[in-house]
Amino acid sequence: MMNLTPRFWRRAISMLYESLLLLAVWFIASFIFHFVFRDTTAVYFKPLFQFYLLFIAGIYFIWFWTHGGQTLAMQTWKMRVVSADGSKLTTRQAITRYLFAVIGITFIGFGIIWAFFDRDRQFLHDRLAGTRIIKVEN
Repeated sequence: MMNLTPRFWRRAISMLYESLLLLAVWFIASFIFHFVFRDTTAVYFKPLFQFYLLFIAGIYFIWFWTHGGQTLAMQTWKMRVVSADGSKLTTRQAITRYLFAVIGITFIGFGIIWAFFDRDRQFLHDRLAGTRIIKVEN
């Protein structure tokens, strides 16, 4: 296993692929949500639905990060997320990473753009959560 940081573009393409996979997960989750909450005109529907999708995405990422350190897209692009010391992510680190990633991406992608200025080329959410993305060779 090599401990080099993958290039920014490799990570960006992986995120694009990840968004397609997440879209499929959200499609199935949305079907279930709409089946349970049939009244889409209720005032509580939209914020509840948005929170639900964020929660589903969180479960998806946190589970993969704590069970092998790789989502499906990361496996394809031969990357893994690890603790700053190279060990497996804890559940707390995974939750922290997810929440900071959501915040960083929401603010005009600031958390992603941060990698251009970071000394180790890490995303802001990795820096704040004490994690990093590394290349792996199989």
